[in-house]
Amino acid sequence: MNKIFILLGTNLGDRLQQLSLAKQSLEQQIGIILQESSIYETAAWGVEDQPSFLNQVILISSPLSALECLNLTQQIELDLGRVRLKKWGERAIDIDLLYFNDEVISHPNLIIPHPFISERRFTLEPLAEIAPTYIHPVYKKNNVSLLNNCKDELPVKKISDDESYRH
Repeated sequence: MNKIFILLGTNLGDRLQQLSLAKQSLEQQIGIILQESSIYETAAWGVEDQPSFLNQVILISSPLSALECLNLTQQIELDLGRVRLKKWGERAIDIDLLYFNDEVISHPNLIIPHPFISERRFTLEPLAEIAPTYIHPVYKKNNVSLLNNCKDELPVKKISDDESYRH
C-alpha cells in the first residue's frame, strides 16, 4: 500500500464542510485516512487579496498509483465546485499531493514531492504536526527542519484539534 500525504485547502463557502466532503470523497475513491492534522486557518499565499483558508494535511493509505491519485483528486475538486480561474486564486477546495511514499516523481502533470512544500508555512505546520520526522526525499531534511527554515511569514493559526471539526 502506498502512503500519501495530501494537503486540503478551502477559502470559499462552508470551509469546514468542504474539508469534510473532500475527506469523505478521498476515502471513498482513493484509500483509508490514517492520520489527520489539526485544522489551520491561514492567510492566502501567492494571491493575498482573498479570504483566508482552512488547511489540513492527511495521510492516506492507497493501492493506487500517484497518477491515478492525481486524476481522482482533480475530479473530486471539480465535483466539490473547484473552478480554476487564476493561479493561486480563491477555491472551494484544493487537494495537493505532497509526498507519495518516499518517491521522487517528475511527470508533465505531477511533481512529487510537491515543489512548494518548503516555501509554504500553511503546508509545513500541519505536515510537521503529523509527520515531524518524515524525510523530504529531495532535500533530505525532516518536516520540522523544513518548517524551522521556512521564510514564509504569513500567519498560520491552529483553530482546532477538536474531533468535532474532523471527518
